[in-house]
Amino acid sequence: MADGGLRAIFLEQRAMLSRLLTARLGNRDDAEDALQDMWLRIDQLADQPIAQPAAFLYRVASNLATDRRIAAARRGAREAAWLEEQPTADDLPDAERTLVMRDELRAIEAVIADMPERMATALRLYRVENRPQRAIAEQLGISVSGVEKLLQRAYRIIHARAEQTAADMPVAHRHDDGRGQRL
Repeated sequence: MADGGLRAIFLEQRAMLSRLLTARLGNRDDAEDALQDMWLRIDQLADQPIAQPAAFLYRVASNLATDRRIAAARRGAREAAWLEEQPTADDLPDAERTLVMRDELRAIEAVIADMPERMATALRLYRVENRPQRAIAEQLGISVSGVEKLLQRAYRIIHARAEQTAADMPVAHRHDDGRGQRL
């Protein structure tokens, strides 16, 4: 069959194909999109002989409707999964909490800057770069227990400075319950 024949049969059957696709897809807009896809597929089949062109067109319409329903179901599942993974408003810090955390980070950075060089390096490598203590020991030319001791002293310095800052802070600005317990 020539290309013009398949196109002619498509145009002849277009109203029925549209009703079939509307029934299968649930709305006229999706049916029109599927009809457009069918028209494009007919262009690709210009050289191939088709024994029963009307039946072929209905099979193409049915397959397109099935493909679109499957794609819509997958898209819906993907979007639902994406929405489930999105943080809620409670998960995101508010502006005040963000400012407080930035202040605390600056304070910790200042404490680290005041530490001896090897201690600060060990702490950064371990906490920021997530390097294993053995690798840090090799880099610094000390034992693993030496790295552990540097980290312990660094933690004590940070903790002592945090306690000192909290004690110096007015009661209204503290983030504790008044008994030294952080909220």
